[in-house]
Amino acid sequence: MQATLSRLNKITSFVLQWFTILLMVVLTVVVIVAVLARLMGQSFVWYDEVAVILLAWITYYGSALAALHRRHIGFDSILLSLQEPLRKLAIIVGELLVIGFFILMAWAGFEVLNVLYGMNLVSLPWVPVHFTQSVIPIGALLFIFCQLLSLPDYWSKTVRGISLEHAEIEEEVEKELQKTKERS
Repeated sequence: MQATLSRLNKITSFVLQWFTILLMVVLTVVVIVAVLARLMGQSFVWYDEVAVILLAWITYYGSALAALHRRHIGFDSILLSLQEPLRKLAIIVGELLVIGFFILMAWAGFEVLNVLYGMNLVSLPWVPVHFTQSVIPIGALLFIFCQLLSLPDYWSKTVRGISLEHAEIEEEVEKELQKTKERS
């Protein structure tokens, strides 16, 4: 079971990383092309609308990736200061609140899609608005999926008193100390 979750976590991480990178590259190209066009006295009508949509997509898919690696806003220090029974309860309550919020967000996103169905972008009339806004429910569901996928490891470490934030910092400090010893 653990091996399957770990493999699924790696695959999900790989796909989300590359999709987010692709979105960032596309946004960068769009911005550079738009700037060059403006320097030449031209302007793209669609630039502002497309750039905003790409930035929103990067935000939503990037937040799902952050949830998968538990790099979103957290309160490790507060959790770790609690005794184990309270720590477990706090983790459960926190996870339920986060997942509940994203369930509500997904539901609201689907409602928004229903309202926007049949509308198209102003600057690119061949692009349906429900396609561009589909990031809301998809991003919310992806966040929930990633949160649940990372929960077993998070639960195990946090219950044992291991901080995910501090563990990464300590690992980097250890690497730097090792490099310093090797140079000496």
